[in-house]
Amino acid sequence: GPIGSTADGAQGLHLHSSWAMTTEGLPLGFVDAQCWARDAQAFGKKALRHELPIEQKESYRWIKAYRALGVVQKRQPQVRLVSVGDREADIYELFAEAAEDPNGPKLLVRAMHDRAIEGGDEDAQPAQLFETLAAQPIAGYLHVQLPRQKERPAREAKLAIRFATLNVRPPKAKADLPVLQLQAVYALEEDAPKGEEPVDWRLLTTVPVQNCEQAIEKVQWYTQRWGIEVFHRTLKSGCRIEDRQLGDADRLEACLAIDMVVAWRICHLVKLGREVPHLPATVYFQEAEWKALVAYHTKKPLPPAKPPTLRRAVHMVAQLGGFRGRKSDGEPGAEVMWRGIQRHDDITETWKVVHAENEQLKQRNEELTEALRVAMTRGP
Repeated sequence: GPIGSTADGAQGLHLHSSWAMTTEGLPLGFVDAQCWARDAQAFGKKALRHELPIEQKESYRWIKAYRALGVVQKRQPQVRLVSVGDREADIYELFAEAAEDPNGPKLLVRAMHDRAIEGGDEDAQPAQLFETLAAQPIAGYLHVQLPRQKERPAREAKLAIRFATLNVRPPKAKADLPVLQLQAVYALEEDAPKGEEPVDWRLLTTVPVQNCEQAIEKVQWYTQRWGIEVFHRTLKSGCRIEDRQLGDADRLEACLAIDMVVAWRICHLVKLGREVPHLPATVYFQEAEWKALVAYHTKKPLPPAKPPTLRRAVHMVAQLGGFRGRKSDGEPGAEVMWRGIQRHDDITETWKVVHAENEQLKQRNEELTEALRVAMTRGP
């Protein structure tokens, strides 16, 4: 189906994945993944989508992903699971579904729609979400590190934090849905660099927010959403899923399933290498993997008794992918790690073959030595 701006342009599939992470940003894998093709006949008929039920819209994928998370929540009742989404997830039906089960997963979504809320002059104009949030007093400040983007260098942003508990009204076209009590957190950047668009996040959540500390926590959770962007970039630039020349959608989906696991593995390794670099490489690499890696880089067939640190192992893999390791290079990224892991897998398999042959020769020598000792003991 069409994936570009025209119906007769680029063809392909769309992917919506639910990426599981800890609050510290450690990627754990996938909870859900949905893959579909758009109908070329319906292309350009966006205005008609408002007349369709939510089950017939593409946005229904958010509700399906939330339900998949609900299955995990039932298996892990001792863990609080929170579904974090960008502005595309600002769907009233999604919040309504989350409100039905107080024991289900929670929501944290960046608001896109300036919804009406209860309060203000009911006979004239109801209060609006954005204006009400902006009128709240500043509860505190939070400094966050903004990652580099194409046209924006990395920088530290000072965010003023406001929060409130609001009763949000459903859209007029969905008057049958209930009024929902949601927690709202507003993070607005102060003193943004000249020419840069300031951070302006309005977050809606079903998790309680009763003080500034809890409001700041929700903003910190939202910053971890960047992890899904890193994954998608890894999938595209590292695994180069868009370059696959496969005959049909079924084959592309099968390839995508494998590449998603590979992309997760790369993101997981990069994160560990940056957060816990002092740990031994065995927290990620199997024995044959780190031994083959060290043997290749040191040009010595016998690896040391102790494994290298995780950071050293990550850098050795990255060097296989073209990473130079200069001071100005920083830490290796996903693309060089992808290329390095491909080479590392081949090196490991070769090392296993050679090592197995050496082990067989060693065992054979030991058997011959033992036979010779027995023969000499018995005498002529």
